[in-house]
Amino acid sequence: MTIRTYKSIPPTIAANAYVDESAVLVGDITIGQDSSIWPLVAARGDVNVIKIGERTNVQDGSVLHVTRKSESNPNGFPLLIGDDVTVGHKCMLHGCVLGNRILVGMGAIVMDGAVVQDDVFIAAGALVPPNKTLESGYLYVGNPAQKKRPLKPAEQAFLSQSAKNYVKLKDEYLDELNNS
Repeated sequence: MTIRTYKSIPPTIAANAYVDESAVLVGDITIGQDSSIWPLVAARGDVNVIKIGERTNVQDGSVLHVTRKSESNPNGFPLLIGDDVTVGHKCMLHGCVLGNRILVGMGAIVMDGAVVQDDVFIAAGALVPPNKTLESGYLYVGNPAQKKRPLKPAEQAFLSQSAKNYVKLKDEYLDELNNS
């Protein structure tokens, strides 16, 4: 894996997190307990911070980035991802806030200033525009992302189960690395 310090700040990775050897992490990034970063993920915490919670997985080919601080936006837009979040393959998360128990479908884009509350499904290919808030408990689809319907009980349960599945998978990968 490529872990690079930027402006004297290295990424901080929990001891039991997994980062694939092909991932690139640069700068002020924190990765929580039992989280996983899969092949070809690029995460740049260079002009602001990236924080990834516990039991969160970021899947293959996803890009994580931030927006710098400026006079017009003194805090810029950090990227803050909560616990038990599944980020599907080839997603783009840029300067947004994701709560807990969220599934971001493959190829989805979540832009600067967007806030995704807890317990949300974002459909594959959806585009969440800047500064939009996605309310807890719903499925969002389309470009731009629109509230489609409330989550069904099985979908609600799947949000936590997906995170558990990836904790198990990352443990298998860590075991494989430790035994080779």
